[in-house]
Amino acid sequence: MRIAVVGGGISGLVAAYRLRMLLGSHADLVVLDRAERLGGILYTGELAGEPVDLGAEAFVGRRPEVPALLRELGLESQLVTPAGLRPLVWSGGVAHPLPEGTLMGIPSNAESMRGLVDAATLARIATEPDRPLSWTPGSDIDVHHLVADRFGTQVAERSVDPLLGGVYAGSSRSIGVRAALPPLAAALDNGAASLTEAVGAALPPPSDTPVFGGIRAGYQALLDALAERSGAGFVTATPGTRLSRGIRGWVVDPIGAVDAVVLATPAPVTARLLTAVAPVAAAELAGIEVASSVVVALALPSDTALPQHSGILVATGEPLRAKAFTLSSRKWPHLAQRGTALVRASFGKFGDDSVLSWPDTELVAAAVADLATVTGIAIEPTTAVVQRWHGGLAQYATGHCARIAAAEAEIATLDGLAVAGAYLHGVGVPACVASGTAAASRIAAGAGVPTAG
Repeated sequence: MRIAVVGGGISGLVAAYRLRMLLGSHADLVVLDRAERLGGILYTGELAGEPVDLGAEAFVGRRPEVPALLRELGLESQLVTPAGLRPLVWSGGVAHPLPEGTLMGIPSNAESMRGLVDAATLARIATEPDRPLSWTPGSDIDVHHLVADRFGTQVAERSVDPLLGGVYAGSSRSIGVRAALPPLAAALDNGAASLTEAVGAALPPPSDTPVFGGIRAGYQALLDALAERSGAGFVTATPGTRLSRGIRGWVVDPIGAVDAVVLATPAPVTARLLTAVAPVAAAELAGIEVASSVVVALALPSDTALPQHSGILVATGEPLRAKAFTLSSRKWPHLAQRGTALVRASFGKFGDDSVLSWPDTELVAAAVADLATVTGIAIEPTTAVVQRWHGGLAQYATGHCARIAAAEAEIATLDGLAVAGAYLHGVGVPACVASGTAAASRIAAGAGVPTAG
């Protein structure tokens, strides 16, 4: 078989690797990517002479996909866990501890919000179970509408928005409950009498497993291993421009005829490629909006007195330009050993791409000034690096699950075609690994190769 994987991000590389494992050495695999490098929005750059991730820098530790993949590739020693420090939330010009016992910032009790919201909001949270809840099973609304109605706007803007901003570069207004918080939607569908009750039911059970994990040498170590083990041919700096039916399979321009295709491209690109062969799916995916962001990584003198916290998230409405800071050398013990203090500043939110046009000098200056504001200390970087991400994060808006279901239903009728990517069933790296694995399994099954699961 000759198989094209369009898109060389983590989803596409996992798909290529899994196809090699399933189909063996005789499969002809070609990975096509519009960028000059592989990895998509995973990118390990260099700062102060050491590797540093300038895209995602962590993954959800309670999901098994990434640790299992690292073990499979012989990279288990690269797995690292955070120091266990909690982040702060900057709200009202003051740094507050991030509330505990919440579901993506949605509280299960009023006490967890004390200090972050005013007395009237605390009372509103405490009495929420006493107010009738109207919820139609199977329905969907944006997170802001639900949280602000039940707990007040302050909870949405000061507790929920900072967390959703980190995951989606969006806010509670741009993200739907059903796609972003499926356990909460399930609890509401199952008849929870209040949002408080639904959050309590949706919270994961207590666990000693670290919330996050990372890779010691950066994500490049994983990307390189996947590329090598896939044994694929790589065509970079070359976008896939057209997908059409062939005599015995598919035709992918510009590489030609293939037996099967995995589209591991962002939603807007996938929509364009599917226009002629899966018009319903194309229309659904074209409706997925994306957000852009910028990461500014700063190297500071080792004696910089950064707070003993993993990061600082910024609430909606604050007069800062940055939306969040990761205090990397506090968060990750292996980075603390480097002899320099490392901080990542994040900029950009859904609906405003202006940050992409800021000069590097302006972005670094904004990161330094805002970091000085939220820490109260002098910030004097020894070096800095800027990474822009154009349309890198899909918005899981209201109705996202139904949209994806409709798209996948049509694609399922087309033999030899599969899709993968962060816009489908989760934006995190574990979800992308699962997505690439599922796409490879579909292609292999269509070729008559038995797959597990």
